[in-house]
Amino acid sequence: MDLRKLKRLIDLVQESGISELEITEGDERVRIAKQISPAPVSPPPPVSQAAMAPAASAPAPVEPDGLVIKAPMVGTFYRSPSPGAKPFCEVGQTVAVGDVLCIIEAMKLMNEIESEVAGVISAILVENGQAVEFGQPLLVIR
Repeated sequence: MDLRKLKRLIDLVQESGISELEITEGDERVRIAKQISPAPVSPPPPVSQAAMAPAASAPAPVEPDGLVIKAPMVGTFYRSPSPGAKPFCEVGQTVAVGDVLCIIEAMKLMNEIESEVAGVISAILVENGQAVEFGQPLLVIR
């Protein structure tokens, strides 16, 4: 493997989010690993007794009334099939089993999320174009 190709591979690892790359070409094998140093740890700031007292006015999180539809994967949440198109669902809309509720884009693949129950959309919990995590609540159906 020539040095120019090797230099390009090193640059690729440095510029991308990957931490390791292994390439085999015939009987030659190259493995490039990026060592990620841990973030420096700073001591926590001093805490006063007033700050340690429990907050009496903080309300408890409210559980949504109905079935919460959660993200089955990490990706980007979209309410409609394309920009400017009519959303798949709106608050107050009745949905049936199998109706498409939204799309989650993961690695350039558009994954349609279908309703597993019939009911009425009572809440949409994320914004269009927002990144979502696995298990994050998306919608509530009553």
